[in-house]
Amino acid sequence: MTDPHRELGEFLRRARARRNPDTTGLLPDGRIRRVPGLRREEVAVLAGVSTDYYTRLEQGRSVTPSAQVVDALVRALDLDTAGENYLRTLVGTAGAPVSRSRPSVLRVRPGLYRLLDSFSTQPALILGRRTEILASNPLARALFADFESMPAKSRNYARWLLLDDGARTLFRDWEEQARNAVEALRLDAAQTPHDKGTQQLVGELSVASGEFRQWWSAHRVHQRTHGTKRLNHPLVGELDIHFETLTLPGEASQTLYIYTTEPGSASEQSLSLLASWAGSVPGGPQAARKSRPSR
Repeated sequence: MTDPHRELGEFLRRARARRNPDTTGLLPDGRIRRVPGLRREEVAVLAGVSTDYYTRLEQGRSVTPSAQVVDALVRALDLDTAGENYLRTLVGTAGAPVSRSRPSVLRVRPGLYRLLDSFSTQPALILGRRTEILASNPLARALFADFESMPAKSRNYARWLLLDDGARTLFRDWEEQARNAVEALRLDAAQTPHDKGTQQLVGELSVASGEFRQWWSAHRVHQRTHGTKRLNHPLVGELDIHFETLTLPGEASQTLYIYTTEPGSASEQSLSLLASWAGSVPGGPQAARKSRPSR
């Protein structure tokens, strides 16, 4: 079981270590810095709290900062939007009573399945808690992997990126994509710190992946709203594909990912080829991968 107070303290310590002292406006005191970033007393000064109070926060004591203190910490540590959201989530869960109820099973509405299938030229996915892949359209399965043919346990975006050899060769920017997935998983995990499914996933990835252990311990967070993925697809070659995310109304734990390419680009031609070819091969994406299309 994850202790939100301990997570809060670890996050503050890591954020303090990344803060550049030269950009704080604090006057140098002549002391040699033996650790990267700011000292605890410097963060306390910037946030307008006592050093003892801030130290107790970093130590994971049962202290829940007020909204005003959280605002001050965001400014003192120069947190980005993802970091600010993560900090506020940790403070909220630390001050809330422990919920013993299990999170409800996420189910995709029939209308959303129809919406996914209506995207004939755009790959689309729906991700849920802990980066679970809840649904995908045929073009997404042809582009990335046939998630629906995988065992239920394996239908997880972070797990697939880190443990599947095909994912490592598919992404030309695999390290960036995998690290972002780990940081997004940490941001998500803060919302349900006592979720056994998240704990099991983190435990499995910690044992199986050295990269996961390194990135998870860095305590960085990433909020995926839009971006670009650089692929080397085994069937249509290199392409750059952009994504936008939409949180579904009435389904706060489900996020729709829609992928597009630049109009008139070689990537658009490659994706169009993949779409027409995958749709013409009986048996879906898995069967489609067995025969290479001619360009």
